[in-house]
Amino acid sequence: MPWHWSEKKVLGAALALCTLLFAVGWLTREDRSNEPYLKIMGGGFMFNYRTADVYYGFTAVVSRPLASGSIIEASFEDPGGGPPHLVSERVSTMTDRYSLRSPPIRGVEAGKPYRVAIKVYDREHKQLIWQTERSYRSQISDTIVPDKPLTVGPGYHRNPEPPQAQPPAGG
Repeated sequence: MPWHWSEKKVLGAALALCTLLFAVGWLTREDRSNEPYLKIMGGGFMFNYRTADVYYGFTAVVSRPLASGSIIEASFEDPGGGPPHLVSERVSTMTDRYSLRSPPIRGVEAGKPYRVAIKVYDREHKQLIWQTERSYRSQISDTIVPDKPLTVGPGYHRNPEPPQAQPPAGG
C-alpha cells in the first residue's frame, strides 16, 4: 500500500517534530539563575612610570541580565593605609563589559594581596543584588615609579621638573 501525504499527516508530523525539539531544548537549557551576575575577566596592577601613576582594577562582563541603571560598585583597599577607594559605574544597554579601577595609589608592596569588594546594586542603590571579593597582588613595589611624571602632555614631552631620586630598596 503506497504512502499518501495529506494535510493532516504533514501537520501532525510537523507538530510532533516541534514538540520533540521543544522538549530537547527545554531539557538542555542553561539555568542562568545559578550564574553570578558578573564574570571577572581579569585584573591587576598597572604601573605607568612615564606619568608616575599606579592603580589597580578589573574588567567584568555581565553574564546574567541586569536592569539598565543598576550600579556596579568596587571598594579598593588603599595600599597606603587610608580608607578604601569606592568606585562605581552604572549598567547600560550600550555594553556588557565594564572596567573599574582605583584612583592613583601609593604604598604598593610586592607580593602583598590587596582586597577588592565588588557589589551590584539596584538603580536606586537600595537593594544589594550580588557581591563577591577578589584580591590582587603586584609582583613589584611602587618604588620603581618616580614621584613626578617623567613626561607631560599628549606628546610625552620631557617634564621640565626632574623627578626625585628614589632611595635604594632595603637600604
